[in-house]
Amino acid sequence: MTKPRQPVEQGLGPVPITTSVPRRARRPMLAAAGAALAVVGALGAYAMVNQAGDRVPVLALARAVPKGQVLTAQDLTVAQVAPDPALAPVPQQDASQVLGKTATADLAQGSLLTRGSVAAGPDVTAGKTVVGVLAKPGQLPAGMLEPGSSVQVVQTPAQGEGKVPAAPLTILASVVSVGSPDANGNSVVDLAVNPGDAPQLAVWAALGQVAITLQSGSAG
Repeated sequence: MTKPRQPVEQGLGPVPITTSVPRRARRPMLAAAGAALAVVGALGAYAMVNQAGDRVPVLALARAVPKGQVLTAQDLTVAQVAPDPALAPVPQQDASQVLGKTATADLAQGSLLTRGSVAAGPDVTAGKTVVGVLAKPGQLPAGMLEPGSSVQVVQTPAQGEGKVPAAPLTILASVVSVGSPDANGNSVVDLAVNPGDAPQLAVWAALGQVAITLQSGSAG
């Protein structure tokens, strides 16, 4: 006697197990694009490193220098920059060519120094004493004073003083620098005067009893 076979349901047979992952077909175009990007990135990194190695020492401003002020060694520092045709900074080795010259404009701290930033001029401070005068609007010619200008400082009456002297006291001076006006329009003017006149001018300046007039024929 034989035992009848049990019917095998279709589709329920044993499924073979495999540990291998089906391999995807590689796309040549994507592989080529990836290789190209890698090459571009490598070249860019090389260019940056190479450019960094080509940096040169140039002069920069260690602190702000107002227009008309004489440039000193303490005003300068050294910055490392990559050569750029759009820039014309003064090389570090040429520092002696700009020291002692006056700023042609207000120079901001951290900015690069160019040859156009300074100009040669007479040293009006030689043998003189420099006194800073805070001048309010109306106490000096607006926009006319420049380094080297010859001026006359006039003592003005104290506030509330009714009597005006017929011949006010005056002091001759030369402009060293003119600061930028503050929010109220006041400007600090550095004046070079004879040492004997410096104490008197300092007193006038402290009391606010000054008026600055531009001498006729003065360069300014």
